[in-house]
Amino acid sequence: MNGLIRTLLALAIAVALIPLSGCSRSMSDLETHIAEVKARPGGKIEPLPEIRAHEVHAYDSRDARSPFVPDAPAAHADSGLRPDVERRREFLEGVPLDTLRMVGTLTIGGSYYGLVQTSDRLIHRVVVSNYLGQNDGRIISITESSIQLLEILPDGLGGYIERAASISLGET
Repeated sequence: MNGLIRTLLALAIAVALIPLSGCSRSMSDLETHIAEVKARPGGKIEPLPEIRAHEVHAYDSRDARSPFVPDAPAAHADSGLRPDVERRREFLEGVPLDTLRMVGTLTIGGSYYGLVQTSDRLIHRVVVSNYLGQNDGRIISITESSIQLLEILPDGLGGYIERAASISLGET
C-alpha cells in the first residue's frame, strides 16, 4: 500500500510539472522587442501651459439691486391675460405637446377635424377651440398640414404671455 501511495505521489508531481515546462522557453524575441523600443528616440514633451491668475471682482451691494430679486413688479404692466382655471380640462391637456403627432385630417358632415396621435399610439379627433398640451394651448386653426395653437405661459414676473405653437403633419 505504501508503494502505491509513493507511485501516485510521483505521478501527481510529474503531471503538475508538465504545464510548467512550457515556461522554460527562450524569451529572446521578447528581449529583442524591448531592446528595440528602448533604442527608439524619446518624444518631445510640450511644456505645461502658463497658468494665469484669476481676476477677482469685489461685489459692492450698497448702490446696486439684489441679483436674486427680479426687477420691480411696478414696471411690469399686467396684460390681464390668465389661464381659465375654472374651465374643465380636456384629456389631451395632460399630454406634453412635443409627444403629440398630427397624423391627418378628417371631414365628417361638413365638420373639419385634425387627427392627433399620442405616444401610446391612440388617435384622437380635435377641432378648433379644443385644447392641447400642458400650457393651455387652444387650437386656433387646422389645415391639411398643421394644427396651430396659442399657448398661455407664465412670463416669470407674475403675469402671462401668449406663444404660438404648432404640430405639423408627419412630425415626430
